[in-house]
Amino acid sequence: MTYPFSAVVGMDDMRLALLLNAVSPAVGGVLVRGEKGTAKSTTVRALAAVLPPVAVVPGCRFACDPAAPDPGCPDGPHEPTAGGPVRPARLVELPVGASEDRVVGSLDLERALTEGVKAFEPGLLAAAHRGVLYVDEVNLLHDHLVDLLLDAAAMGTAYVEREGISVRHAARFLLVGTMNPEEGELRPQLLDRFGLTVEVAAPRDPAVRAEVVRRRFASDADPAGFAAAWSAQESGLADRIAGARARLPHVVLSDAALQQVTAVCAAFDVDGLRADLVTARAAIAHAAWCGRDEVTEDDVRVAARLALPHRRRRNPFDAPGLDEETLEQALADSRPDDDGPEDDGPDGSGGPPAPTDPDAAPGNDDEGLSAPKVPDGDGQQPTTAPRGEGGGHTEAAPAPDQAAAAPSETFRARRLEVPGIGAGAAGRRSRARSERGRVVGSTRPIAAVTKLHLTDTVLAAAPHQRARGRTGPGLRIAREDLRQATLEGREGNLVLFVVDASGSMGSRARMGTVKGAVLSLLVDAYQRRDKVGLVTFRGTGAELALPPTWSVEAAAARLAELPTGGRTPLAAGLLRAAEVLRVERIRDPRRRPLLVVVTDGRATGARGGAPLLEAHAAARLLAAAGVAAVVVDCESGPVRLGLASTLGAVLGGPTLAMGELAADGLAATVRDARKVA
Repeated sequence: MTYPFSAVVGMDDMRLALLLNAVSPAVGGVLVRGEKGTAKSTTVRALAAVLPPVAVVPGCRFACDPAAPDPGCPDGPHEPTAGGPVRPARLVELPVGASEDRVVGSLDLERALTEGVKAFEPGLLAAAHRGVLYVDEVNLLHDHLVDLLLDAAAMGTAYVEREGISVRHAARFLLVGTMNPEEGELRPQLLDRFGLTVEVAAPRDPAVRAEVVRRRFASDADPAGFAAAWSAQESGLADRIAGARARLPHVVLSDAALQQVTAVCAAFDVDGLRADLVTARAAIAHAAWCGRDEVTEDDVRVAARLALPHRRRRNPFDAPGLDEETLEQALADSRPDDDGPEDDGPDGSGGPPAPTDPDAAPGNDDEGLSAPKVPDGDGQQPTTAPRGEGGGHTEAAPAPDQAAAAPSETFRARRLEVPGIGAGAAGRRSRARSERGRVVGSTRPIAAVTKLHLTDTVLAAAPHQRARGRTGPGLRIAREDLRQATLEGREGNLVLFVVDASGSMGSRARMGTVKGAVLSLLVDAYQRRDKVGLVTFRGTGAELALPPTWSVEAAAARLAELPTGGRTPLAAGLLRAAEVLRVERIRDPRRRPLLVVVTDGRATGARGGAPLLEAHAAARLLAAAGVAAVVVDCESGPVRLGLASTLGAVLGGPTLAMGELAADGLAATVRDARKVA
């Protein structure tokens, strides 16, 4: 049994964002970002239970409204009627591994070409029409599927195109995506397409946490009884949503309120006009939710706090957030001159208004849904002070570790590419066979045809037309003539950084340059949808500073905190990397690795007394396993030993100087290194 929406403790921002979209799906959906175990999924699943039920056309697979059926419905046409069967609003969950056909629906190309029958099987978009489409871990979904979802949510229509055969149907739904930022971010282009975004975290107040546990235990012990205890609140919430939907078309957005919306969006220097549209729609929905017939400054404030944090200009590794002072200043500057003192703060200084009286709007009782809270300042993570871990050794004598050096300026890195053709998850780094990309050939289909190679199909069928009795125009195609197109695109890889943090890396300025270069490669990995990991070696061994993850933000944070000092156990670093890659190959065998070793090539501290020989033996193990590698040479100064180049040759990969990492207009590929003797 579904946990009651009204029984969720806290989560005010998330609940308000969901309810505003329930009132007005035109807001554009909700993206919920938060740590694991914060009841994100529980809250989303509870929402569907309080949505008003929908009337549907009998037998229609696309949930058409009997009063206003979709004129282009594939199951239509339907004649408008006064009523029809009523069912609850659906909650449709989209799995991360879903295919494009499962999402948008599929056409049976074989029947269409051989029998002339246009058979369409609806997908999840059709099932979610007039309900909720929930995507857990949306940041792990393939980008092109996220594009499809967001396009359908924005247009209210889904399209399926297959070799000249086209089907469209209505797809208006409340789109909700949840994600854990530790597993990686969405691309900015996709992030901008979500209407609202909220940050959730577990409460730190022990009393609140105790109440969460108490209610969870009560629900587990007697689900039906717990639901019955909250039925009155659930019914009232459903009635309030229905009332807000009825009020929504009559809410007035005055010129003064619109001026405040645009002033706030301009103050945060957002790109495009989507922010203005979403903020205005959310403000109208909030006014309807609060029982008002006109948008007020408080509605604009609430809408801006939900619609703008993920749209402000920021660096790739900055968390979304909103500067409260900038927001209040923009609202104050855009107030009409005749507003009077009622818009001033409690101290008359023009600051934010006092909290709204809970009885001022219907339903604002104990739900805490009047205004969201936002991070302090600009929403970025607090800067971590440099730290040293003590106990390290330099090459000559024991000495304390150097404090963590700040990274230097980043730059646009050149693309490093794994040789050959893979078959991993969609990305933007190495060549791969994929579901999307350019057509490079065709094969006989093993199962149903999903991407027809029309030319090869016609060429296969042409020699058999006389035997099949064709006498007039047209072409007779049999099952054995069909050809499945082979596509080549790009895949994301596992980029494992092995960074030398020993005393041989020299001065803080040099380590700062190294960190800046690795940070630039991390930005590149973020843009190419790679998984990343970080191994560091110093002192007496190597450490997995960051297990392979989607979160390049976490890798950047660990890199910034990295101190230097001690000996150079290069062999330990390479062996640790080999073990990490072995485990990851078991977990995700299709994702090919790229090893990036950042070092000057020196090695000290080996137990057997031959540190370089041990390091090269470890490198040969990696090369024998077929691991593609790149060595970034950090050696500087007038006299150079060339040890990094030797290491690159043993690994079977190229060695690039620090200055060669910047993009030069040409792709730097690992296969170029196969020419190295």
